[in-house]
Amino acid sequence: SSASAFDPDDLQKLKDTNECNSCNLNGANLRDADLGGADLSGANLEDANLSNANLESANLNGANLRDANLGDANLYDANLGDAFMDAAFLNDADLSGADLSGANLNDGTMNRAYLRGAYLSGAYLRHAELAGANLMETDLSGAYLVGANLEDANLEGADLSSADLGFAYLESANLNGANLR
Repeated sequence: SSASAFDPDDLQKLKDTNECNSCNLNGANLRDADLGGADLSGANLEDANLSNANLESANLNGANLRDANLGDANLYDANLGDAFMDAAFLNDADLSGADLSGANLNDGTMNRAYLRGAYLSGAYLRHAELAGANLMETDLSGAYLVGANLEDANLEGADLSSADLGFAYLESANLNGANLR
């Protein structure tokens, strides 16, 4: 078994109180965990396994989720503002209504993710994989999407005002009613 850098006391605190802001949970296995409404603001969750976890309405503001596995996770209405999520795996995750404003999702993988009504204003999505993602009515104003893959993505009614889409791949993307000004 490989050694992990998370603090066992922090993991126990999270399990006991559903609160662990600024905790060290680096590499922790939280697969299938029920963390709805949890306060994990500023927590270090780098390389953590949160696949299929329930993080509905959780506070992850400013959290470090670099290389974290959030595949199939429920992040409905979660606060991920200013979170560091470089190279995070979010395939098939539900991020509808989530606040990802100013979040760093560079090189993230979010294929088929459900982001309807999410707030990604000023988010960094350079080279992000968003193929088949549902971004209907999403606020992407001022977002940095250079080189992002948005093939087959649904951007109907999305706000892309002042977004940087340089070299973004938009083949078969639905841009009906999207604000591209």
